[in-house]
Amino acid sequence: MTTAIELARYIVNKCVEDNHPITNLQLQKILYYIQRDYLKKHNTRAFMDHVEAWQFGPVVPDVYYAFCYYGAMPIENCYDNTTDMDIDDLDMVDRIVEEKRDLEPWDMVNDTHKRGGAWDKTYKDGAGNRSTINIDLIRRDK
Repeated sequence: MTTAIELARYIVNKCVEDNHPITNLQLQKILYYIQRDYLKKHNTRAFMDHVEAWQFGPVVPDVYYAFCYYGAMPIENCYDNTTDMDIDDLDMVDRIVEEKRDLEPWDMVNDTHKRGGAWDKTYKDGAGNRSTINIDLIRRDK
């Protein structure tokens, strides 16, 4: 199993190499989609880091703080790829990245904020701000 920061660096590198850099906001949502889809496919986590319910959607705090100095600007640095995911898992990651990076960041926010979803059930109109989203809620999210 890889860490969220290792996976994030892989995603950032892929996007830079594909001439399609993403922002930290987009990266956070892509990590969420990867965790959700991986849970559904393998019934285990893609990464062990917790996902929290923040104002603008699901966030992996360590990854957020590692890339927050970019603000809303695209992340254009390349990083050492140290992910230990196997090739089949990386194919799934690549598919999600290629599909989701074309979405507008605020469309991704709206998607992860849908009523009855994992973020909504955790955030609770702000009462659950920065609370960990239960892994079973992520697994059941659509």
